[in-house]
Parts: sequence; structure tokens; C-alpha cells
Amino acid sequence: MTEARFRDRTHAGRRLAAELAPYAGRPNLLVLALPRGGVPVAFEVAQALDAPLDVFLVRKLGVPGHEELAMGAIASGGIRVLNPEVVRMLRVPEHAIDAVAAKEERELERRERAYRGDRPEPEIRGRTVLLVDDGLATGSTMRAAVAALRSEHPERLVVGVPVSAPDTCDALRDEVDDIVCAITPEPFHAVGLWYQDFSQTTDEEVHALLERATHAEDVASAR
Repeated sequence: MTEARFRDRTHAGRRLAAELAPYAGRPNLLVLALPRGGVPVAFEVAQALDAPLDVFLVRKLGVPGHEELAMGAIASGGIRVLNPEVVRMLRVPEHAIDAVAAKEERELERRERAYRGDRPEPEIRGRTVLLVDDGLATGSTMRAAVAALRSEHPERLVVGVPVSAPDTCDALRDEVDDIVCAITPEPFHAVGLWYQDFSQTTDEEVHALLERATHAEDVASAR
């Protein structure tokens, strides 16, 4: 097996935070995590950069019968991004895409309630937004998030990940103001290969990390 570069998502977040250090102290900085795996990574980034943390909900659209293969993704705000090559190659009909999207929209809404509760969505307009995940493979989920956030008019949109397929990291450069991929190994194969512990992040862990981040922000603002 290829040697892992990160012990777990916490370790990866600290490594990524070091790469994103130039953004520390910027006014109107906001760290947004892609749940669930991106939250432990983004928590470390937000703590290191002294920035507020929130989540941005995106769901992968898996090919029917081959759900691990992404044919696109959806994000908050009704944004849908498709991978035309996958759709064309596997001849996925439009009604099948619509059925998968409808199912994932229900899950997206459930997670929105579970993670954010009564807290309002963060203001995006005019802010420097660091969009963080635990890694990039095809990039379809991240592209959906980028497309949705662009419509909210951030001042600067930055993507940060601990590990990425080299081609995906390069392709995303044209879609954002900056992208930081801590490592871009070749051959890449899969995100999980670069973690010793890549166990699934639970809804409870996501909620707990967001509560910790909110509490730290409240304490800081009270000083």
C-alpha cells in the first residue's frame, strides 16, 4: 500500500492550515467546510487562522448502480453540476439524473437542519471564503459548491484541500481566485489512500465541531 501522508483529518487540517497561513488575520474571513469529511479539516484551519467556521452543503450525484462514481453534484441554492463525460459515456437518462437529484436534495435539507439547527446561514457577499474539504478526486462536489458560492458574490473565493488529484487541482484554478492543494501525488488513485485513518465522519461529530467553533467565536467576541 502507498504510504499515507496524513494520520487523520485533524492532522491533515493542521498541515493545510500551515499552507493557508497567508490568509490569517484577514478581515471578513470565513471558513466553509464541505460535510462531512471536510469539517474536521476545516475546524483546524479555522482555529489556526482565527476565523469563523460554518458548513456548505453539497451532495454527490452517484451513477445508478455505481453510486461511488460521481456523475455530478448538487449544492444549497438549487445548483446542479453534471459531469458530461460520465453521463455521456454511461448513457445516463435525464429521468434517472432527476431521480437521484431529488433523493439527494432531501438528504441535503436533512443535513442542513441537523448541522445548523436554528443558526442562520452565514453572509457570503463581500467576504474572503476558504472552502475546505478532505480531498479532491473528480472535483464534481467542489465544483458544485464553487458555482453556488459564486452566485453569493464573495470578494474572494479560495479552495483548500490536504490532497488532490493533480489534474483536478489544476482544472479548478480557473474557477476560483486561489486554490491550495497541500499535496498532489502521482499516481493519485483515491483520497482515502493518503490517510492512515479515513473512517467516516458522523453527523454527531460535525455538530460537535460546529458547536465548539461557535463557542470559541462567542468567547473571542466577548473579550
